[in-house]
Amino acid sequence: MTDATPPDLLPMRDVVSLTGINPVTLRAWERRHGLIRPQRTEGGHRLYTAGDVQRIRDILRWTGNGVPISKVGDRLASQPEVSVQLSAFDEWRAAVARASKAFDVKALEGVHGQLFTLFPKATVLREVLMPVWYDLASGAAPGQRSQWVFLDTFLRARLLLRLQMNQSDAPRVLLAGAEGQAELQVLCAGLLLSSEQQHIEVLGCGQPLEELPLLCAAMQPAALVIVLQAPVSPTLAKRLRSLQMDIACPLALIGEGLTDSQLALKGIPLCLLDQESADVARMLSALLSGALDL
Repeated sequence: MTDATPPDLLPMRDVVSLTGINPVTLRAWERRHGLIRPQRTEGGHRLYTAGDVQRIRDILRWTGNGVPISKVGDRLASQPEVSVQLSAFDEWRAAVARASKAFDVKALEGVHGQLFTLFPKATVLREVLMPVWYDLASGAAPGQRSQWVFLDTFLRARLLLRLQMNQSDAPRVLLAGAEGQAELQVLCAGLLLSSEQQHIEVLGCGQPLEELPLLCAAMQPAALVIVLQAPVSPTLAKRLRSLQMDIACPLALIGEGLTDSQLALKGIPLCLLDQESADVARMLSALLSGALDL
């Protein structure tokens, strides 16, 4: 393992911020009591999982209730399995949901800022923000539609701002959403793909697929990426084949479940980007550099 922090692991400073634990106490729990077993980088720095964060919170709860630290291990072992495996992001999701249900912009702004300060962007989107967005979108309780609109409007503005902050001279990549893709889903894909190696420019929702060659001819992007949802129908595959033939830059697709559509896309020179992969931005960089065969 290198000293670069993997996207799903947290350094000690972030764990301290999340839990309020004293670093000296945390090391003692590890060395003396064996309650926490962090991973280590090659340089010896500790890295913690989301499960470790939840376990630290459980230990703090037990010691706060007067249980000696020497007895906490037994208490943790006797907890129901589901409790031990509770996501460390449950509280963050609850905070986003509370702010949305209260239509509290200030509270939502605060949670949003903390999340992007403490965690990698992929973790924030996949583990916290989008689950709440989907949950509110599927709800039918009175007021829930308004709560979803409130959260959706907030997130679209903030994610677009984050994308616009990456105004480097890196190669420009055009990102368009296929029919049925919400603007926020497209912006999420854009943020996951963005890096110092490429500048993502998101096209407006409703952009006709058949007119993308016009934009590519005028804007000369390094690549065109389409956000879509599997399965890919034969009709859509035919349209994608036609699109690929009419543009001069590489074509890529990003979305959930696209690996199951490889048969439908067979014979079309394009790249499938795994949206769930931690290396999706790096994969796009490889495409731009010509390191991937289409």
